[in-house]
Order: sequence, then structure tokens, then C-alpha cells
Amino acid sequence: MKFKVNYYWVLLLIPVAFVAWYLNTQQQNNPTYHLPYYGPKHAAKANDTVFHTVPDFEFTDQDGDKVTQNTFKNTVYVTEYFFCTCQSICPVMNNNLIKVYKAFGAKPDFKILSHTVDPETDSMAVLKDYALKHGVHDKKWLFVTGSKKDLYGLARKGYLLNAEEGDGGAEDFIHTQNFALVDKNRHIRGYYDGTDSLEIDRMIKEINVLFQEYAQ
Repeated sequence: MKFKVNYYWVLLLIPVAFVAWYLNTQQQNNPTYHLPYYGPKHAAKANDTVFHTVPDFEFTDQDGDKVTQNTFKNTVYVTEYFFCTCQSICPVMNNNLIKVYKAFGAKPDFKILSHTVDPETDSMAVLKDYALKHGVHDKKWLFVTGSKKDLYGLARKGYLLNAEEGDGGAEDFIHTQNFALVDKNRHIRGYYDGTDSLEIDRMIKEINVLFQEYAQ
């Protein structure tokens, strides 16, 4: 018995199949959610919300080069605070950041920014040695130093990584395990526990979500 093809149903199913393929493609290419904005916000005018932005800064990296907001123009970056002689959380945090560095090292619009909390000890030479020990030979991951007051002020008022009051003086000290994710417009879009491997996986996923937002 020969099977008889009903061309009417074939023609009807072609556009249905195309629509299903298109919707599936869009779902794969577009994020299922958008990352939130963190920090204080206010209304500049009717129906216009201004989100917290990371203020201007100027530090020096492991190669002796100046690092400012212009270094991160049109760039997504992850930022942290650490110190080279730390024997507790910092080694775990920066070993986890190696995974992030490798995951996004090929993207021209991604960087990592690590600030020392001990600028008296972490000189440019010390930071350079630390960077090399972590396999960093380029400008994709910057280790910076500067005045303690400026470093600590940015941590508290810029990245909102520390809620304790402090003046950046001799007795002041910041020791946080949290990372912040900053978008291309200097907005904070995520916080992550740098010592938790599951949080690192979440951060990598959300960095991809952020790049998908820009791709739309």
C-alpha cells in the first residue's frame, strides 16, 4: 500500500516549523532576564531614573601605568580588594578569578581590576610579581595601587563593597571577599562571594547575560 502525501498539510506545517525555529533561536540568543542595578538611585526628571555610578579614579597598575575610568571605557569589568601577603581569603579569591580571566580573556571589552588594601607593602614591583605568579602577562587583569585614602574611599563610596566607616588612615583596614560586576556605563550590576565556587559560576553566567544585553 503506497503512502499518499497530503501536500496541503505539508505547506501548512512549513510556516509553523519556521516560527518555532525562530522563537527557539531568539530564546537562545537573548537573555531570559536582565541584571539588576545596585546602589542608591534617584529620579533626575519624570520617568527617568539615574542609577549609582562608579566615580572617577586614578591609580597605578603593576606595570607603572596610570589607570583611570578611561581605561575601562566601553568595558565590562569585575573588581575586588585584596593584598599580596594575605594568607586567608585572598588566595582563594584570586585563584577563582583566574577562571574568570581565562573565560573572558579573548573578549576585548572585558577586564578585571584588583585593588590592594595594603599600598604601603604592595608596591608596583610586588604587584607585578603577584600578577605573573597568577599567569597574567597582559592588560586584561590589572593590579593597582595608590593612596590608601583613595583606594578605601572608592571601595566604600564607589563600589559599595564595605559599609563600615573609615578614613583610610593608619588604623583603617578593609578585608572583603566580595566581587562587584560593573557594566559599560559604570553601573554596578552584581555582587558575588569570591570564595564560593558556585558564586563564581553564577558570576560567569551573569557576565554572559550582561554581554547579551549589549548584543540586543
